[in-house]
Amino acid sequence: QVQLVESGGGLVQAGGSLGLSCAASGSIFSINVLGWYRQAPGKQRDMVAEITSGGSTNYANSVKGRFTISRDNAMNTVYLQMNSLKPEDTAVYYCALTQKGYHSWGQGTQVTVSS
Repeated sequence: QVQLVESGGGLVQAGGSLGLSCAASGSIFSINVLGWYRQAPGKQRDMVAEITSGGSTNYANSVKGRFTISRDNAMNTVYLQMNSLKPEDTAVYYCALTQKGYHSWGQGTQVTVSS
């Protein structure tokens, strides 16, 4: 079993910054992808950023240049640094682990950007 626990959500003004962290534990294979997804009320859950065990990254176009994803394999954590936040970034942010064709999800953390 895999456990993912997010932290770092909160309220921030537009233009501000916020950092999210997710700690993974359990049965984690060497080849995997860690990522961040977000879901606003009444909308689909969309990929924000992801990073492979090899360090390759992928970002949604809406966050390119503003968000940075990183991971610490020794600590089994994935981090999302969010800068220049916009009200449209308001959502529940979930971290996810993908391995062996299976997705594991964290419980989510609320990010609210006020204008």
